[in-house]
Amino acid sequence: MKKLIIQILLVILIVFLGYKCYESIMVPQRFKAIKEQRYDKIIQRLKDIRTAQDAFRSVYGRYTPSLDSLIHFMKYDSVTIVRSIGTLTDEQLEAGMTEAEAIKKGLIIREKIQVNALENTFGKSYPIDMIKYVPFTNKKYEFKMGAGKIKTDSGVEVPVFEARISNDKIFEDVDGEYHEQILEENGERLRLKKYPGLKVGDLQEANNNVGNWE
Repeated sequence: MKKLIIQILLVILIVFLGYKCYESIMVPQRFKAIKEQRYDKIIQRLKDIRTAQDAFRSVYGRYTPSLDSLIHFMKYDSVTIVRSIGTLTDEQLEAGMTEAEAIKKGLIIREKIQVNALENTFGKSYPIDMIKYVPFTNKKYEFKMGAGKIKTDSGVEVPVFEARISNDKIFEDVDGEYHEQILEENGERLRLKKYPGLKVGDLQEANNNVGNWE
């Protein structure tokens, strides 16, 4: 009887150790899948913020620090585009005529027109009100954004902005299950002196508004 109990306990121990070994492999893999899924959506949202900021700058010569003002701009403001009226015919192309020559001769007319910022940038059906919210947080968190001006090494003053969200907020709802993996992810980024999350642009340097995933 005693031998049977020992055998049962050994089986339980083996199963437990096997489960722990399996989990030690699978937990990081599951977190990686979650991270990639969330990062993909959030990166796209940050790219859209960058695109909207570029449109804002094309009108006002600066970036806005406010997501609400960016949304208002996209909804109700306009951007200038150049529209061409007329095209080169096949005969003109075969004769070697360039578009610049056609414009000089009045065969092609270019005019500046005002169009709605949202429609021109994303299309009128784009859900612009959602651009400020971090995906997967059920509108609990908005991106942190700032804007300003800095001087480059050559002494030129240029506008800059950044929008960011930390990993702690990105993975807040799964922290209980993947706490160690989140700490490891943040620790590695901090060791490399990188922001522990996702960010586009920078308030400290003119980096052409690159994202920290690029």
